[in-house]
Amino acid sequence: MEHEWKTIIEPFKIKSVEPLGLTTRAERLEALERAHYNLFNIKAEKVLIDLLTDSGTGAMSAAQWGGIMTGDESYAGARSYYNFENEIRALTGFDEIIPVHQGRAAEKILFSVIGGKGRYIISNSHFDTTRANVEFSGAEAMDFPVKEALDFDKPAPFKGNADVPAMAKFIKEIGAANIPLCVMTVTNNSLGGQPVSMENLKAVQNLCRKHGIPMFLDCARFAENAYLIKLREKGYAQCPVREIAEEMFELADGAWMSCKKDALVNIGGFLAMNNREWSGKARQLLILTEGFSTYGGLAGRDLEAVAIGLREVLDENYLRYRIRSAQYLGEGLLKHGVPIINPPGGHGVYVNAKKFLPRISPSNFPAQALGCALYLEGGIRGVEIGTLMFGRRDPKGAFLPAPMELLRLAMPRRVYTQSHIDYVIEVFGWLAKNKESIKGLEIVEAPAILPHFTAKLKPAK
Repeated sequence: MEHEWKTIIEPFKIKSVEPLGLTTRAERLEALERAHYNLFNIKAEKVLIDLLTDSGTGAMSAAQWGGIMTGDESYAGARSYYNFENEIRALTGFDEIIPVHQGRAAEKILFSVIGGKGRYIISNSHFDTTRANVEFSGAEAMDFPVKEALDFDKPAPFKGNADVPAMAKFIKEIGAANIPLCVMTVTNNSLGGQPVSMENLKAVQNLCRKHGIPMFLDCARFAENAYLIKLREKGYAQCPVREIAEEMFELADGAWMSCKKDALVNIGGFLAMNNREWSGKARQLLILTEGFSTYGGLAGRDLEAVAIGLREVLDENYLRYRIRSAQYLGEGLLKHGVPIINPPGGHGVYVNAKKFLPRISPSNFPAQALGCALYLEGGIRGVEIGTLMFGRRDPKGAFLPAPMELLRLAMPRRVYTQSHIDYVIEVFGWLAKNKESIKGLEIVEAPAILPHFTAKLKPAK
């Protein structure tokens, strides 16, 4: 009888290594000051453990690097494009496959086609670039998360779900004619990388079909979502992950993907659908802004790597290790009394900075302050998902903080080992004992669109 071991090892061996950015605390303080306390402005060589994002930061496999070498770089009709197209079509079932250089390019093209003033895009939760591209078109992005999503301490299996009754009420009030699209983000990045259940996807699909509203998936982390369905949803424990993923796509009318996540590549994306009217307009914009329709801003080698990565990501040994890694980090932080969104989602751990630093007001950006402290003390870089990212002013100019103050620790795929994560846990343990020393921040200058990327801050007085 085969024994089930508790220790889950990395299901790969390391073939190439890259040195880490070892620095002193004094060097990190200088780096923070030069970056105006914006972690996006820190040079990567000054970062020891980089958990800023899981987007494009993963390690590619030997098979993917082999694909890089055999990529067809023809401008039009490259073999690598057809490999890319066939792989996506087989997985998603959509006929119209449009390559782009990353997910936000697909968003920009799609919402340029279907957005505009007086229109509303509904979702379980839009991520930052999605919201920005919706609003840049003149439309409004409306989120309908389930109530348990905002109860960070109490575990629930599918905190990424949409609140279907609230969504239905909004459709009735606004009118379906003013809602060109419903977006289901899987996993739900803004609310902790939390999964969406198949039951909820079916309920949203039924609602949308009833009102003639197309439903698309923002499927950057579709494989992680599918694996969490396998683990947590009744009736799916014995189902292969690929079949779960295919069922998810069958419920949708289209999808877009930043392939820099679950396609395990450093660049790439796609927009996929069956609506030929939309896809025809999208391809015109593609040629104008990204490139010809069979490369869409990507080199042939990148198209080849995406096709291979979409197969590799559905390996259940890899997904088991991936999900367990996030759980391990979350468990370690909880042991030190660090509050997180519980349970951890698929691609990382989200620290509840509002609860960890209650004395710092939202106007002084507690999650950003915690991120800067984490970098200063340990050389670890995370990203703020809070008032710096989502705060805004109402029409009268009143400051509206974000409803949550989170520090996301996004884990690159196949990059860090358990000892790296143990180090992150240790640094958080020190911060938990010394959190009174963490000071808030204030804005020096910031743009109106996506301010968190380029804002300049300083320690609050």
